[in-house]
This record gives sequence, C-alpha cells and structure tokens, in this order.
Amino acid sequence: MIVVTGATGNVGRPLVAALVEAGEEVTAVSRRDGEVPAGVRHVLADLSDPQSLVPALDGADAVFLLTSADLIAAGDLDKVVSVLRDNDIRRVVLLSSQGVGTGRHAPGLEESVIRSGLDWTILQPGGFHSNAMQWAEPVRTHRTVMAPFGDVAIPTVDPADIADVAAVVLRSSEHAGKTYVLTGPAAITPRQQTAAIADALGEPVRFVEQTHAEAKEIMLRFMPEVVVDSTLGVLGSPSPEEQRVNQDVPSLLGRPARGFADWAARNVVAFT
Repeated sequence: MIVVTGATGNVGRPLVAALVEAGEEVTAVSRRDGEVPAGVRHVLADLSDPQSLVPALDGADAVFLLTSADLIAAGDLDKVVSVLRDNDIRRVVLLSSQGVGTGRHAPGLEESVIRSGLDWTILQPGGFHSNAMQWAEPVRTHRTVMAPFGDVAIPTVDPADIADVAAVVLRSSEHAGKTYVLTGPAAITPRQQTAAIADALGEPVRFVEQTHAEAKEIMLRFMPEVVVDSTLGVLGSPSPEEQRVNQDVPSLLGRPARGFADWAARNVVAFT
C-alpha cells in the first residue's frame, strides 16, 4: 500500500488518481477533509504532528511526503522520518524543491530523508504552473494579472507531471537513492503566462508589473518570510540552472512535459 500525504492538493490529488488507475492500494492523507476517489481510505493527519500519521501507515510500504511551506521553513523532518521507520515503511519519496539543489532553500528536509536508512527518492520541481491560480480572482473580475518580474523566464512545471513522476517512482525500487529535477518544456515569463490565459479565455487580459516590495507584501500573507525571499530571488534573478529545461520529466514518463498553455486550457474555468 502507498500512503500519499497532501492528498487533496495540486499534486496529491492527481497522484492518488494515477496510483488508483495503476491498480495500487492507496491511503490518502490530508490536514482537512476533501474528496478522494471511491475505495481510497482517507486519514486526517498533519506532518507537524508526526504521531498523527501512525493510523495511515498500517500495512503501507511506501510514503509520498509533501511538505508545507511552514515545514520547509523549519527544515526539520527527522521526527516524521522516525515515525515512518518505526512503522516499517521501506520507501519514501520526498517532494522537495529545485531551490534546495540551487542553494536557495536549506537542505534540512532532504538530509532527513537521505540519512533515514529508508530507500529514498527526491523530487525537486521548479515553480508550478498552478501558481498562476493566485491570478484567478483578478482575471475573473477585471481581466488583469499583477506580478513582479514580468519578463524573467523560468521553466515552470505542471503539477500533473509531478504527480505522474511520483506515481512512477513510488511503484519501483529502481529509483532509490536518486534525485530528479522537474521542469516544464520551456522557460516562460509572467507576461507570456498572462497571454496564454488570455488565449484560453479568448479575451484580452492586461498585465501589470508589481515592484518587488508590492509582491513581497502580498506573499507574506500566506508564506513564511524565508520562503518569500527565496521565491522572489528565483523569480527575479534566476540562476542559469534555474532557467534550464531539465529532461527528467520526459525521461521518466516517456512523453514531453506539459507546457503552461496546456495547463491554462485545462483550468480555464477558474479564470472565467
């Protein structure tokens, strides 16, 4: 059995669906109630309280760990890993961040998994296509997107591709000890993302560039400051590595990574 934490979110939801479609027995874990596919056991638990995971681990041999921004900021996963080990989990897949590999984020979470003694695989995605959901309300109400660094391009990745990769690595021990960097098929700017949303809507959408300070003030409402600062660093001054398109997604899935325009078309209802 495979346990999926963060099971009702942008990555967890399609991951649960992909595992069920592949015939796997799945336990979905989330902090709050949410819909899961028929036949999937749903357990409420929170990684900040590792013992709350114990009921979900009965009979499981693999766990997908999706950590929150607060846990990333704290950088401590040792207690969670200890609970997994004590409950006979053999394999763990950690959804980390490309920022760990590029030095933007502290390596604590990954180090906890690497020294765990479990078979581990680490996924390091860049920015998500779905981060554009923060623009949904202003696009719906006045066809406007506000974002900083309008002409800086990075290769954002589709959460559905992250889920498909996670489904592959969770089901095979051959990925143990490996780290995969997950990006989309091309670097894209916020201005170009806005144009893709406009194309999906079939209506013009205006782009307004925020200052660094304006963007930080808004992001601090829902993210720890250390995460905000590192995120704005990537968005405003990405390193060559952070701008590079990586081939791990197509290599693992045997198909091209999904582009932002594809994501916008699939999610256009959120912007209408």
